[in-house]
Amino acid sequence: MSPRDYRGVAVTCPVTIPYARSSDRPSQWFIGRALRALIERAGIEKRAIDGLATTSFTLGPDTTIALTEHFDLVPRWIEWIPTGGASGVMALRRAARAVQDGDCDIVACIAGDTTDRAAFGRLIRDFSTFSTQAVYPYGAAGPNGSFALITDNYMRRYSATREDFGRIVCAQRDNARGNPNALLGAKPLDMAAYMAAPPIAEPIRLFDCVMPCAGAEAFLVMSDALARELGLPHAGIRGAIERHNAYFDEPVAERGGWAMDRDSLYAQASLGPGEIDCLQTYDDYPVIAAMQIEDLGFCAKGDAPDFVRSRDLHIDGDFPFNTSGGQLACGQAGAAGGFLPVVEALRQITGQPLGRGVPGARIALASGYGMITFDRCLATGAAILEAL
Repeated sequence: MSPRDYRGVAVTCPVTIPYARSSDRPSQWFIGRALRALIERAGIEKRAIDGLATTSFTLGPDTTIALTEHFDLVPRWIEWIPTGGASGVMALRRAARAVQDGDCDIVACIAGDTTDRAAFGRLIRDFSTFSTQAVYPYGAAGPNGSFALITDNYMRRYSATREDFGRIVCAQRDNARGNPNALLGAKPLDMAAYMAAPPIAEPIRLFDCVMPCAGAEAFLVMSDALARELGLPHAGIRGAIERHNAYFDEPVAERGGWAMDRDSLYAQASLGPGEIDCLQTYDDYPVIAAMQIEDLGFCAKGDAPDFVRSRDLHIDGDFPFNTSGGQLACGQAGAAGGFLPVVEALRQITGQPLGRGVPGARIALASGYGMITFDRCLATGAAILEAL
């Protein structure tokens, strides 16, 4: 069955609540600031927001329904999306369908988290029952051990080197220059420093890991007619996909669900990978960025190492990639990291970047990958946005 298109839907008002290395404020505070910023950016009354989609790792036991009381909202439609790195694309897709179906007029899509040493420890300990059962017996609690397994497998299978991953990390750090929200953006990183970084969980080293932080990302979804009426710079959705528990029979993850559905994504958009002006991927570790470059069709499986050797990933290069600096330069504000690709894609193509802009960008692809268990993440998604 061919998917219904997303005609008539607009994505607008990219919002980022400045990241902090740690915070004693609760996640509700970051989400609430994002909500207020969306209202102010759109020039609307709070009561005009009749849809709310949220995600957070540290909000629990609260979910979206509790936030309606916190913020005195009276929405007709709500969604709770506990899928981490894939949550931004999933919120976008669900909100777009709700607007198309008349279930609501304006959806606030918000992801926010807080962090301190104790909160991060609780998150790792209670992330998921399956993850705990799979990882703890081996003494490798937390994501570093799992992604080290994925990275090591990828390097052995496809002859990738640490320098290949370093090209991704160093380019993103350079892209973060001028982005006031990038916590590491003022600290240049060259290949020599990347290679000399201390080990964390071999073959992962310090600069392969995201830095936990607090913050929020958000956007609004409404009809394009309403976006024009409000005078808001906005984008349309050319295509969107999601897939869960893809390729579960692989001993260690080498592919994600994008590989299953990318043909549908490009068919929806009536374009190909070569027409994408910038790519914004989820990037908790560089191997995951490499997997998305492959599985989204920019090169064949296993060819990402050659691809990053031959292409320029900088903002002004021939393959602008994670132009905000991504999580590897900005920090990972919990579940907000899953919204960052969508928010940055929207910023770039509507001329609202926090730092430098990709010259002439009109079409962007945003993708996400979330919910690590032991040797893979379970949720994937991608969307193509075009400035209107």
